[in-house]
Amino acid sequence: MNTKNIYILGIESSCDDTSASVICNGKVLSNVIANQEVHAKYGGVVPELASRAHQQNIVPVVQQALEQANITKHDLNAIAFTRGPGLMGSLLVGTSFAKSLALGLNIPLIDVNHMQAHILAHFIDEKDSKTPPFPFVCLTISGGHTQLVKITNHFEMEILGETIDDAVGEAFDKSAKILGLPYPGGPLVDKYAQLGNPKAFKFTKPKVGDLEFSFSGLKTGILYFIRKQEKENPNFIKENLYDICASIQHTIIEILMDKLKNTVKQTDIKHIAIAGGVSANSEIRKRLTLAEKHWKWTTYIPKFEYTTDNAAMIAIAGYLKYLNGNYSDISVTAQARLKVTE
Repeated sequence: MNTKNIYILGIESSCDDTSASVICNGKVLSNVIANQEVHAKYGGVVPELASRAHQQNIVPVVQQALEQANITKHDLNAIAFTRGPGLMGSLLVGTSFAKSLALGLNIPLIDVNHMQAHILAHFIDEKDSKTPPFPFVCLTISGGHTQLVKITNHFEMEILGETIDDAVGEAFDKSAKILGLPYPGGPLVDKYAQLGNPKAFKFTKPKVGDLEFSFSGLKTGILYFIRKQEKENPNFIKENLYDICASIQHTIIEILMDKLKNTVKQTDIKHIAIAGGVSANSEIRKRLTLAEKHWKWTTYIPKFEYTTDNAAMIAIAGYLKYLNGNYSDISVTAQARLKVTE
């Protein structure tokens, strides 16, 4: 077994992307992602189809990751995999594959919490990227999560606030659906928003606790607004698409920034990171960069390839656990529901 270089294979299969990555001493050597196009026509992820696609993709994706890293499976020191949260059928494919491979190679198996991995992606050893010092606050924003998390060390995390209903990614995708945009609509709202006026239409921000989020009322508000306008003008969406997207995006990002400001006020922590799929959004990136000037925060924005579900973040979490000797028992099971603190 290799002693100088520590090679970790990360496997991610929590939703509809099958991904494998090899990390050596914290540096990414490969990060292969197989997307599943099959879900687009259904307007959302179909769990049964997702797990079948994972079964087809997992062997070639892992093979590709090893080839790109220019190593063989016998060079690996450990296998890290997503234990949860996610779709049960999808998680089971990655879990059983990781177990078999670790058993066959007689190397440690390391289970990784998907939400922790999004945050720990900030510790990937990359040129030109800075690593947040402890403690820092991370806003995790995705299709399934919206949370403010205080990170005291790599594996000590505390939820300061979270959504009481829907996640922010869902708010983007549902708004897109109301506008007749194809799935996944979040990136399209972002794209069109850049061409519109963010102050064209006003949407009400929810009244919840200082560090809490709520998006269900906003989604309903957008739906009623569009219905009302379409009654008066059937071409309303077509004629105002860019302005509608810009106004929706502006409202959502304002909500996120308000909560971050409250968090800094309450914790006095000015190191702020973002993680998860919605952290690819251009407006939140822009606003965080401005916050460095306005409020003297230090902000940490992940590279685009580490925002959506990917195995590099699983591999880095696995590497950090490996250094601590924090291995998993072979009896470990997938968990569809798992908090960031578990």
